[in-house]
Amino acid sequence: MAASGAALQNHNNERRHGASLLFDLPMHGLLFSIDDLREKREEITKQLTDDEKEKAKIQQDLQSLTKRLGQVNESIAKKNESRNEYDKVIAETEGAYMKILESSQTLLTVLKRETVNISKKKQASS
Repeated sequence: MAASGAALQNHNNERRHGASLLFDLPMHGLLFSIDDLREKREEITKQLTDDEKEKAKIQQDLQSLTKRLGQVNESIAKKNESRNEYDKVIAETEGAYMKILESSQTLLTVLKRETVNISKKKQASS
């Protein structure tokens, strides 16, 4: 960097002291190339700045989404636990209901049999 700055200074000094026009033409092209490279570097610098800003926003969004994902996962776990409790209560209730049905069926069978026995005794005593 310092060497190119010194070369440019020397070039400017030579121009002031009447250096040949033939020497100026190649130097002018070189200066144009250096300016072109600097413009390209500035464009890349701007793109880097834009990319860094976008990266920061994405990281912030990611952090926010990660936090929200944790909350949703926790909610899902609690709701699954509640649903499992409901499943357990429903299964126990259905089991008890089936026992009541079986007992009712047994009671109905006993009632019919006793009704037949009472009818037979009544007919036998008449």
